[in-house]
Amino acid sequence: MKGGKIMKESAYQKVRNARDKEKISIEDIIQEITTDFFELHGDNIEADDKTLIGGLGKIGNMPVTIIAIQKGNNLEQNIEYNFGSARPEGYRKALRLMKQAEKFNRPILALINTPGAWPDIESEYHGQGAAISQCIIQGLRIRVPYMSIIVGEGGSGGALALASGDRVFMFENSFYSVVSPEGYASIIWKDSSKVAEAAEALNLTPEKLLKDGIIDKILPDYKNSDDLKELKEFIIEEFLNLKKLSIDKLIENRKSRFRKF
Repeated sequence: MKGGKIMKESAYQKVRNARDKEKISIEDIIQEITTDFFELHGDNIEADDKTLIGGLGKIGNMPVTIIAIQKGNNLEQNIEYNFGSARPEGYRKALRLMKQAEKFNRPILALINTPGAWPDIESEYHGQGAAISQCIIQGLRIRVPYMSIIVGEGGSGGALALASGDRVFMFENSFYSVVSPEGYASIIWKDSSKVAEAAEALNLTPEKLLKDGIIDKILPDYKNSDDLKELKEFIIEEFLNLKKLSIDKLIENRKSRFRKF
């Protein structure tokens, strides 16, 4: 695959790379790998959360439901998207699209770049924990192939909400963790300066997670249209492989996979 040899770096350098402002945006990935993408809005209960982008599109000749958590390309967009942290309305929108995909027998592709769910009091009042937990529970049960790619940050339950399916992949420069290194250092050691040590302790790098069986493959960081053609072909191949298995077998494998965690 393109992207060059994967070099060993410190865990905290991986975190810094995952947060790099030059990292390809979720919107660019969707634009390049799909045709006829049609975005859908709202959670059918309260509101629309722009942080979570979802809709329908074709990858090759395959109709797919896409659910993604996005960051902005500039400060104004980041403020609009809560710096990539979705509210409960976003996770309820994700759940609505999952169930819609099941109804129409469309595979699900989740693209993830989030430091975690939006942590304000209003989000808690509106059911943040319940919305995330339902995404996880229903993701384990959903009766269509379901694949997730962590593009940059994979923070806490905000990322896990969209990563409970059949396959989970990570870009080379990404991380996936129960808490941010800054949060871990502050909670465990009461010292935010120990962020590098926290990153090592969390085993949050793609290499560690692949070794532990948490993810299935490390992908290179895709940066341009030519690279993303390769990603598109990879996604198509993985979905075709998943479709070879019965739905009951997919669900059995999902549950077995997550029990091992």
